[in-house]
Amino acid sequence: MYSTRTPPEFDRFLHASVGEDRNGYAVTVLSALARLGLDPWEETAELIALRRDDARARLAALLARFRDVTALASDHGRVARDLSQLLPDGRTSGTLNRTASTAAGDHPGKRGAIWTALAIIFVLFQMFMVGGSGSDE
Repeated sequence: MYSTRTPPEFDRFLHASVGEDRNGYAVTVLSALARLGLDPWEETAELIALRRDDARARLAALLARFRDVTALASDHGRVARDLSQLLPDGRTSGTLNRTASTAAGDHPGKRGAIWTALAIIFVLFQMFMVGGSGSDE
């Protein structure tokens, strides 16, 4: 789902062409990812979070699955290499990293809240078990 918090750095990558479909229309990364049933902004955020080589490999695997552009069948590796160069470098910008992780659904503090809730449940369980074991005598 598109968010107004999506950084403009995603645009260059998402609007890059992956080739022409069978009807002669230009297909962008954005439309290719959407046609694969993926959220283009989330996928871009996840690619940014990876090392460049890992992002290239993941993108190549995605493009290999994409059948609407026939030229990708034999050339998906080169296209993925070229497209991966358009990905913003997430390691250079803390703001971009936070925005990318939010776009990918990783909300800041969410993990901390889950661990806190689990710790409280564990403590309550321990109190119940210790309190309940003394009443058997």
